[in-house]
Amino acid sequence: MAQVEKMISLKKLVWALAAAGVLGVTGGALAMRDAKLTPAAATSDGTATSTAPSALSTDTQVAAVTTPLANAAAPVNYTPPPAGMPDFAQIAATQGPAVVNISVSGTVKMRASRAPQLDPDDPFYEFFRRFGVPGMPGGPGGGEGGSREVRGQGSGFIVSGDGIVLTNAHVVQDAQEVVVKLTDRREFRAKVLGSDKSTDVAVLKIEAKNLPTVRLGATKDLRVGEWVLAIGSPFGFENSVTAGVISAKGRSLGPDESRVPFLQTDVAINPGNSGGPLFNARGEVVGINSQIYSASGGYQGLSFAIPVEVANKVRAQIEKGGKVQHARLGVMVQEVNQGFADSFKLERPEGALVANVEEGGPAAKAGLRSGDVILSFKGQPIVASGDLPALVDQTSPGDKVAIEVWRGGKRETLSATMGNANDKAAKVAKADDANAGAHGKLGLALRPLQPEERRQLGTRDGLLIQEVNDGSAAARAGVRPGDVLLAVNGTPVQSIEQVRSAVQGADKSVALLVQRGGDKIFVPVRIG
Repeated sequence: MAQVEKMISLKKLVWALAAAGVLGVTGGALAMRDAKLTPAAATSDGTATSTAPSALSTDTQVAAVTTPLANAAAPVNYTPPPAGMPDFAQIAATQGPAVVNISVSGTVKMRASRAPQLDPDDPFYEFFRRFGVPGMPGGPGGGEGGSREVRGQGSGFIVSGDGIVLTNAHVVQDAQEVVVKLTDRREFRAKVLGSDKSTDVAVLKIEAKNLPTVRLGATKDLRVGEWVLAIGSPFGFENSVTAGVISAKGRSLGPDESRVPFLQTDVAINPGNSGGPLFNARGEVVGINSQIYSASGGYQGLSFAIPVEVANKVRAQIEKGGKVQHARLGVMVQEVNQGFADSFKLERPEGALVANVEEGGPAAKAGLRSGDVILSFKGQPIVASGDLPALVDQTSPGDKVAIEVWRGGKRETLSATMGNANDKAAKVAKADDANAGAHGKLGLALRPLQPEERRQLGTRDGLLIQEVNDGSAAARAGVRPGDVLLAVNGTPVQSIEQVRSAVQGADKSVALLVQRGGDKIFVPVRIG
């Protein structure tokens, strides 16, 4: 009986050898009916242990053998790379020499210290002076302000053989000296031809000839999920290569970054990568690595690049005239959520809701009004409000563009002549809390504006909000006492009866246009 227990059938032996990697077929996988295989997980000591439930019966534990024979086939859980995988090594070898390290140095003025000033006779005065406590007499930032030395590093890439280099504006900000270092270890002092803070692009020039250059691509055909590769100098480690995929296109990162439709990737980007190129799978530059979203200050899976088209436009203007001009529409816009879509009878939440129109600006001259929802700009659909500033910036001052708006339950097309932004970014309004979830009426106490109040506010319409009931729909939406109610669902109001009528005729929500200080903003309020 003991001899029988030590014997193993041929079928079981085949299973055991296959699981151990001794047997295999083309592609490294052995297909057998009802067999289930999953990738192995690495243990802390680097060995591999199976994480899948065993597909074998309890009497086939010989499959636990883990030492394959020499020259054996690939393990059964091996997956070959898919066809068409980009050759990152080739991209790094051919394009890497055109990627540069940028070192900057300079001085910046310090603000005067807010720390309490100590009398020289105070016993602690000498202590602070001697040990240089920050913000105190003798320390950094102490006394009347002074200045401090700034040093930093970043990345860039050569776009023309005569020494034109692109990088981020924040890399060379406040720099008195900029040094560009090539992969062959040559160093050049660079001149900053110009920079544009609103797009975070800077153009440098070094005195050299016959330099290696990158190939420039386009983002138009770039798809979410495509492979991309970054080369830069994270933490000063020159010409480091990291790879990932395009996570999203056309990302808006808030009003301060609204001119740039960022490329979002999961490529590892860290301090020092700023200004370096982002390559597509064909080895063409499609973006400039600019920033990350992080709670720790280091890479956490979210990185953003400036599209190459934006950088090329800035470069062309700087090389031509030394400065950058941006187009201006002259509107304040905000997001269209479901509440606004219900209020304005839109099929879905889309577009950019016009909260305020600059008096005498291009939008006002074109006939845009508060309460309009911009659906498309120059033929390009506006899905989110952040799309509009980026599309506006793709035009130039003086361009005539068609703007499709939703007004009074129907579509209209207006024509606008773009103005010059003069380095003033377009504003995007922010609601304190745009998600009103309460049911019932507004819960507001209103009164007409006095003539003097109308003159101060510069409006003929509106009602002063004196009180906001606790727990009411308006309170939950963020409406405050002292706000001025200017319009309901885009219709100006001058009487309480107008407001009551508009609320009674609404099904789910109403959009209140309120003025708070010098700002105007739409607030969606759920009423049913």
